[in-house]
Amino acid sequence: MTARVLVVDDVSANVKLLEARLSAEYFDVVTAMSGFEALSVCERAECDIVLLDVMMPDMDGFEVCRRIKNNPATHYIPVVMVTALDQPSDRVRGLEAGADDFLTKPVSDVALIARVRSLARLKMVTDELRMRAVTSKEIGIENPSLEAVVETGRNGRVLVVDDRQASYERLATMLAAEHQVDVEPDPNEALFHAADGDYDLLIVSLALENFDALRLCSQVRSLERTRNLPILAVSDADNNARLVRGLEIGVNDYLLRPVDKNELLARARSQIRKKRYTERLRDNVQMSIEMAITDALTGLYNRRYMETHLSTLIDQMLGRGKPLSVLIVDIDYFKAVNDNHGHDAGDDVLREFAMRVRKSIRGIDLACRYGGEEFVIVMPETDMTVATMVAERLRRRIASDPFSIGQDQNKIEVTISIGIAALSDAKDTAAAMLKRADQALYRAKRDGRNRVVPSAA
Repeated sequence: MTARVLVVDDVSANVKLLEARLSAEYFDVVTAMSGFEALSVCERAECDIVLLDVMMPDMDGFEVCRRIKNNPATHYIPVVMVTALDQPSDRVRGLEAGADDFLTKPVSDVALIARVRSLARLKMVTDELRMRAVTSKEIGIENPSLEAVVETGRNGRVLVVDDRQASYERLATMLAAEHQVDVEPDPNEALFHAADGDYDLLIVSLALENFDALRLCSQVRSLERTRNLPILAVSDADNNARLVRGLEIGVNDYLLRPVDKNELLARARSQIRKKRYTERLRDNVQMSIEMAITDALTGLYNRRYMETHLSTLIDQMLGRGKPLSVLIVDIDYFKAVNDNHGHDAGDDVLREFAMRVRKSIRGIDLACRYGGEEFVIVMPETDMTVATMVAERLRRRIASDPFSIGQDQNKIEVTISIGIAALSDAKDTAAAMLKRADQALYRAKRDGRNRVVPSAA
């Protein structure tokens, strides 16, 4: 795994030193000698990570970081501030500006490379989600980057795993100023607690007495329900080797004891902001997938998805020697509903009809809007006799209970006509089944509507 790292420093010797260290580990390196130059590189999306010096003459690193993180086009780029400043207040200032980490000069090669690799992995995941979310934006779903810029990272749910009472009580008290905090003093129960709790952040002490804290972190990363849960490790200052190992296996950030309250809160906010941003990206991707296969008005599957799914089901049923039936349902005289009551009333009828269909079929059945006022119901493991019974039950349910339309909830009578086709032989296809069902539907409408007609073959 490699990444393009932007090194920003107004001292040429510092730039060359970091460039040599990173290049030796096969990272691509670009450089900038000023804050304005760095912002320009970021806006052109020419870097994956920024290593940013704090003390620069034209614009200090805090301001550069703040501008990167406040810009919806660049806020997702990880920023590591590299400086000789070593006071907790300096780290807090950097974290509040949006920095993802704060490394103090002279920077250890091991710590530097471990941190860059860790952030590069996270950046790759975010980039993949962002790329998929482009489609979501194009089809009208809100851009999560706009929300990310104003996200505070507060009011999160935090789980602290620490078996030393004095330590976890202190952490919980500090975190309670901004978050809801739970404590799990038993490391053996921590994974189950984290999986069941819908947390925004997991804080793990690396000094657990009778349990390997890094194994817990590894288990959190491997479990599907906790894979995306940020982990903040708390470590003693002389435990660098385990910290580096933790970053390699998926720990997102760390704090050294004695823990400074402001730094703890700043790092917690930072991790929670990132989690909420990636969750919005994932939600947008999922929403775009759902929009691609469902009908926006009724919430049923759309025609394209049904036709693909039907072909797959035919192959499965033929392979298992099971029956399969298809119903095509048409709402009778639907044009009159639109003409007499308006298109909003027509939409009310379609939505209510879809809801009644969902209540009338099994979980394995597939209901879709075929187009206009036509619907298709695919029923696996169902022969013509049973399908006819189900269709007749649905017809009666629709006809016996008037539909409410408009704000005044006026009632109108609605009926449906249904044509049915069943899987015939090994040569049958989705198109042939739908054609037979459509022909049966035509006969139902020709013979007076409000009836169920099975296909002849």
